[in-house]
Amino acid sequence: MFDQIIEISKGLLTPLIACVATYIAWQQWQTNKQKFVLDRYDRRLKVYEEVRKILSIIVRDAKASYEDLLKFRTAVSEADFLFGPEIPAYIDEIYQKGVQLQYWSGEYRDYSQEKPDGYDH
Repeated sequence: MFDQIIEISKGLLTPLIACVATYIAWQQWQTNKQKFVLDRYDRRLKVYEEVRKILSIIVRDAKASYEDLLKFRTAVSEADFLFGPEIPAYIDEIYQKGVQLQYWSGEYRDYSQEKPDGYDH
């Protein structure tokens, strides 16, 4: 009788170990999935902060230097991989408008500055 219980226990031990291993693997998969979501959130937040930073520079100074725009472009370069197509398009629009603003800020100076050659207001 005792020998039969031992044999049955040995037979049930293998499936029990397989179930425990499967549960541990599932828990690790869930943890990795949550870590991926958190990492993606952090990277998206970085892009958001860079957009906010360049827009605050533009609002504060009514222009952005080419250096600021290049730093912005570099800082948000991974947006193509983190977002759908609408966000990179919006970021590109911010960059293009910033370049145009810098150009036109140089062209249309205040009246106290010397007028460039061929300037016709």
